Amino acid sequence: MTVEVRTMLFWRAVAAEFVGMLLFIFAGLSTIVGGGQPGTALELKVSLSLGHVSGAHLNPAVTLGLMFSCQISAVRCVCYILAQMVGAVTASVIVNSYKPGEALGVNQLNVGVGAGFIIEFFATLQLVLCVIAVTDQRRSDISFTGCGINPARSFGPALIQGKMKDHWVYWLAPLCGGMAASLIYDFMIFPQARNLRSRASVLLNGPEDRNNLMEASGEEDSRPGPSHWPKQ
Repeated sequence: MTVEVRTMLFWRAVAAEFVGMLLFIFAGLSTIVGGGQPGTALELKVSLSLGHVSGAHLNPAVTLGLMFSCQISAVRCVCYILAQMVGAVTASVIVNSYKPGEALGVNQLNVGVGAGFIIEFFATLQLVLCVIAVTDQRRSDISFTGCGINPARSFGPALIQGKMKDHWVYWLAPLCGGMAASLIYDFMIFPQARNLRSRASVLLNGPEDRNNLMEASGEEDSRPGPSHWPKQ
């Protein structure tokens, strides 16, 4: 078991991802069934409230990209994505309970599967590339970016309404895009001086500086991990 899993701060961060995704999806779906269009301001408000706890990823593609960039551990990545999925499903259940039969904004392909995959892939690639660049601890010139393509957002409404046809496109393409963005940034745009051993250590135990701080002080680390939202 990794060091971070044994701390309450880790599980508070996981809970924050669940609550954040629940609130974001609930607000978004409520707007959709009411005839409006949700905006990124909804996610910004939620993220500003919870960013200091978990980093406010609120997107499996972002979380996976940050793991491939060795900014979070594999355990944190898995727990965050599970929390995000459960949050999205819970929000969809709540909205569907008082608005049964509504569309809930379920994503549907209006193009061929291949074209849909390419669109989702490149849209997510540019998103996660921006997030990874912003959360890179080696730079200090940028402190904010937006957030858009989101597999968990697609998953909740599709599951509740049983509209899972071609749903794999909304997961595989964004996740591949997120991984590709991480590899492009780390090996081409701004290479990191990490060998395979150090990368494996981060994936298993989290960033080394965080673990050293926890071991030296005997206290829980106060940093939740990378956040692509502005500091409060």
